[in-house]
Amino acid sequence: MIKVDLITGFLGSGKTTFLKKYAKYFMDKGMRIGILENDYGAVNVDMLLLNELRGDNCELEMVAGGCDADCHKRRFKTKLIAMAMSGYSRVIIEPSGIFDVDEFFDVLHEEPLDRFYEIGNVITIVNAKLEDDLSSDSDFFLASQIANAGKIVLSRTQLTDNAQIEKTKAHLQRAAEKSQLKIDIDMLCFTKDWDSLTEEDFATLTNASYATRSYVKRRTTDDSGYKTVYFLELPMKKADIKAKIDTLMSDDSFGNIHRAKGFFLDDETWYQFNATKEDFELNTMPVGQEVFIVIGENLNQDKIKEYMNA
Repeated sequence: MIKVDLITGFLGSGKTTFLKKYAKYFMDKGMRIGILENDYGAVNVDMLLLNELRGDNCELEMVAGGCDADCHKRRFKTKLIAMAMSGYSRVIIEPSGIFDVDEFFDVLHEEPLDRFYEIGNVITIVNAKLEDDLSSDSDFFLASQIANAGKIVLSRTQLTDNAQIEKTKAHLQRAAEKSQLKIDIDMLCFTKDWDSLTEEDFATLTNASYATRSYVKRRTTDDSGYKTVYFLELPMKKADIKAKIDTLMSDDSFGNIHRAKGFFLDDETWYQFNATKEDFELNTMPVGQEVFIVIGENLNQDKIKEYMNA
């Protein structure tokens, strides 16, 4: 049977960055990997970010979003059936930051997938600088994502201090308690800087396994206030992209924006950006697609587009 891993995490946590390192560990051992980007957005920026992994030992697949949960689940199942026939040693799934983890378990326990796959690891990525004033919906998604985790891996620990890390752990514990989830956050958290990972660290992470902890489920992606809005071919410039995104995230009239990501072309150079309320990253890329994606709660799509076009 093919091992299948889930790398989940809240919006902007750093799942794709971790996935690159995680997949490369298996590829360096000669294993053939299939990566499935399972996103609710209709345009998948992360596929482009993972493109450098594509080769004889790694193929990338995507489940198209833009539909309701039942439709998304059917597409997810169909794609996994096809991937089971492709000769992979391991399949790694990276979902949206507002993914309902129960969908992963439900689908893999259905026929015929239960004959093709066995669940390997569920690893949840959490930003060590997690926002403290998240909505109740956001705290629910956090709780649902850590409920089945074999490991909770904190990102950006090198950019913060122990006091902030402990504050993030306390937030996770509070989110768990709201959903009546009994979990030992300290025991599960992995806090090492990702640039310093050793063979021993990868052995720990790639054998994280998973858990079946119970919790009170209140919402799914369909009935929460979360939305993904994307725009194609918006004019963007390197000189002002950060300021524009900072304004979007600080002005509630645009909605409660948790993440912005995408690509743009400026002076014949492709740039990729990734932003949360705490962090902004801008990198050059060999390829791209002119797309601007925002994810958040109660988004005012028309006002966002008007502002970005101004």
